[in-house]
Amino acid sequence: MTGASEGTVFIVDDDASIRASLQGLLRSVGLRAQPFATPEEFLRSHRSDGPSCLVLDVRLPGVSGLDVQHQLAQTGVELPIIFITGHGDIPMSVRAMKSGAVEVLTKPFREQDLLDAIQQALDRDRVARLRQEDLAVLRKRYDLLTAREREVMGLVSSGMLNKQVASQLGTSEITVKVHRGQAMRKMQAGSLAELVRMAEKLKLSSPA
Repeated sequence: MTGASEGTVFIVDDDASIRASLQGLLRSVGLRAQPFATPEEFLRSHRSDGPSCLVLDVRLPGVSGLDVQHQLAQTGVELPIIFITGHGDIPMSVRAMKSGAVEVLTKPFREQDLLDAIQQALDRDRVARLRQEDLAVLRKRYDLLTAREREVMGLVSSGMLNKQVASQLGTSEITVKVHRGQAMRKMQAGSLAELVRMAEKLKLSSPA
């Protein structure tokens, strides 16, 4: 098992001994660890493209882990977070989890609990990355459609019959079928049901 295949775990904690301890633990199970003493160092760093997650101390000098979580969300960084804290309280834990945290662990925590949370976080990130890759492929295909093919795809995917689409667009049913066929070919959809699923992923299912 190698770190490259399993994922990268970013660690942000101002305690050097905790950073070293976590880094050693993760290395022992084949995970690549990147420790940081401050959120600023982490936010400035170049992060790898593979599956990853963040182990984040709640109480940091000058800024809280919850603030870092909010800042990442604001900048569009979707990174699963595991909070660790020596001063855990229920309101803080609830706020962290509602904002998408995978887990909140109170020090001292069992190593296995942390490893389990990290595995869950990396699995979540892998799924998210695959979903993003799939969506990127669909968007490239969608860009190949003409404006009318996009209209037809959106209307058909919203549940309208060919004759209803034709009426709305002021064209013939035969023409609608041609545009629908072209959209299916360019989107590489094997069936109308598959085209509908693609439209849902692209958020095209509502009538224009």
